[in-house]
Amino acid sequence: MPVLRTSDIAEAVGVHSNTVRLYEEWGFLPPIPRSRSGYRLFTQDHLDQMRLARTALRGPWPGKKIKEAAVSMVRQAAGGDLGGALEKAYRYQTLVGAERVQAESAAAMLERWARGAPADATDQRLRIGQVARLLGVSADMLRNWERNGLIDVPRDPHSGYRAYGAEEIGRLRVIRTLARAKYSQMAILRMLLRLDSGERDGLRQALDTPRPDEDVYVATDRWLSTLSELEERAQSLIAQLERMIAKQSGEDLD
Repeated sequence: MPVLRTSDIAEAVGVHSNTVRLYEEWGFLPPIPRSRSGYRLFTQDHLDQMRLARTALRGPWPGKKIKEAAVSMVRQAAGGDLGGALEKAYRYQTLVGAERVQAESAAAMLERWARGAPADATDQRLRIGQVARLLGVSADMLRNWERNGLIDVPRDPHSGYRAYGAEEIGRLRVIRTLARAKYSQMAILRMLLRLDSGERDGLRQALDTPRPDEDVYVATDRWLSTLSELEERAQSLIAQLERMIAKQSGEDLD
């Protein structure tokens, strides 16, 4: 088996040599033997593991559980338990799939509400504390959504207190559902601005498409696309691990 240098590994996966050294330090690579002069002596198995690690660990990270599943899978493979790593790759795929189902469900609720399906039947005006208890969120969260333009709440003309009716509470239910599905506040605002301008179509696309003036954005600003990319990554990880297992077993998957 040919011996590879640190620079060979780095070049093969498109990273700096220091990244390879860090992956070794963090336990993402199998033990690497050294020459008498102290040089690292990599093999093809190390290169396969480095490719697996790069596929799994490049950002973005849309959630702690998904990140932990990816890191745990890589370390299990680095420790020599490829079968266990394959199980964890399927676990990673399951977690991503669950996020995708929740995100799609929230988007479907949004689309039905935008087309006129009611989201609340409250028959009286409620104050902010009552609405917070009804929706299971804090009053500060409701104020934050209002302050950031997600909703405009009318005031009681006599007391000056916020007065939430079925229309406002229904809108808040949609906002809360999207937020719990991990759409970012910027994505929700982007979609609501489009809706409030009179557009009823393309709201899902608006949720998933940062505007040109959004110079810096995170994974949840384009959540559906991010989850789609993560699903493809999960499939790639499973395929990589199956090839590594087949190679170790002397089989050929091609």
